[in-house]
Amino acid sequence: MARSLGSLVLVVGPSGVGKDTLIGGAKQALENDRRFTFVRRVVTRPAEVEVEEHDTMEPQAFARAEAMGRFCLSWDAHNLRYGLPISVETDLALGKVVVANVSRHVVSEARRRYPGCAVVLITAEISRRAERLTNRGRESGDQITARLARESAPVPTGINPIIIDNSGGIAIGVTAFVMALRTIAAQE
Repeated sequence: MARSLGSLVLVVGPSGVGKDTLIGGAKQALENDRRFTFVRRVVTRPAEVEVEEHDTMEPQAFARAEAMGRFCLSWDAHNLRYGLPISVETDLALGKVVVANVSRHVVSEARRRYPGCAVVLITAEISRRAERLTNRGRESGDQITARLARESAPVPTGINPIIIDNSGGIAIGVTAFVMALRTIAAQE
C-alpha cells in the first residue's frame, strides 16, 4: 500500500455531467495555489482537444507501461484503457491535493491504495447531460440515448462523496467544485 501525505481527489460521475469542464475551471482558478495538482490521464484514444485533456497512448504501449508499473491506477471504460501516471504518488508524498477524473469502477482500488482519498461525485439533470453529449459530437443520437439509459455504477458502499450538481451554469459548478477542493485541502 502506498503511503501518502497529500489527498487524492477522485472526480466521478456519468458522461455528460461536465467533469472535465469543472476540472479545467478549477485548474485555472487554482493555478497559483501550489497545494493543488491536476492529473492528466493517459487514454488509449487519439487526442481530441475539444473533448478532454489527456495523453494518448497506443494500446500495446499502454499494456507495456502498465506492466512496468508506470501507472498508479488503471482501468477499462468504454472500450478504452485509462491510467493515472505514477507521478501521482510523488505529488501525494509532497503533500499535494491531487485531482483526477476517474471511473467509479476504480474507486475501491484507489481507496485501498490511498486510504485518505476523497470522492467528488458530479451530477447533472439528464436533459443537460443529453445536450452536452450531443454537443460533444462523438456519438450518434442512438448511442447517446443508450449511454443515458445505462445505469451508472454506484459509488462503493461506505463512501460518502461530496456531491456537486452541475446542471446550472459553468461558473456555478466551478465555484462549487473549487470550494469543495479548498475544503479538502484545509482538512490536511
